[in-house]
Amino acid sequence: MDFPKFQTVKVEAADDIAWVTMNRPDKRNAMSPQMHQEMIAALGALAEAPEAKVLVLTGAGDSWSAGQDIDLFFRDLDDKPVEKRRAILASQEWRWNQLAHFPKPTIAMVNGFCYGAAFTPLVACDFAIAAEDAKFGLSEINWGILPAGLVAKVMLDACSYRDAKWYALTGEPFDGRVAAQIRLVNFAVPRAKLREETVKLAKTLLAKN
Repeated sequence: MDFPKFQTVKVEAADDIAWVTMNRPDKRNAMSPQMHQEMIAALGALAEAPEAKVLVLTGAGDSWSAGQDIDLFFRDLDDKPVEKRRAILASQEWRWNQLAHFPKPTIAMVNGFCYGAAFTPLVACDFAIAAEDAKFGLSEINWGILPAGLVAKVMLDACSYRDAKWYALTGEPFDGRVAAQIRLVNFAVPRAKLREETVKLAKTLLAKN
């Protein structure tokens, strides 16, 4: 199958594994309204693609995703209520609805910065593997606001009540090793082994089907 070509999302498939990459490396893969729309299309196509039996979600460059794009998702839409509502719905659609109910196993391969709204697709994936030096954080509290949307919910889904509150209310950053300790991810590995371990898990899942 020839997958659609996108500007902010890259889709590849090999050996029954689909690789979906958030592709705005110059912006730490911050999620824009365009990315949300393209992700909906990409995940929709992969759900039906027979050559995609396991899906891996990752980020281009040295980041997974820095969360919502402050300018494109927030500031630019402040005086455009219809477009803002459309962007919010699209964001929730793929980050939670599509991923959490995807008909095939999903793996989050966290290769770097994972902040704010990026926690939602992280938890929506069935499994998550992080680089030990990946950086995680809920920095919203530094501006006097709590993590909004689905982020607070998914933190409580994945982590203990104490850990979820600690990181949401202190804004303290943490690395992949800590993410594994608090069960936000299944495990963390050295960056050089991240893709290898992700493929290993994907092949284990393929062997069960």
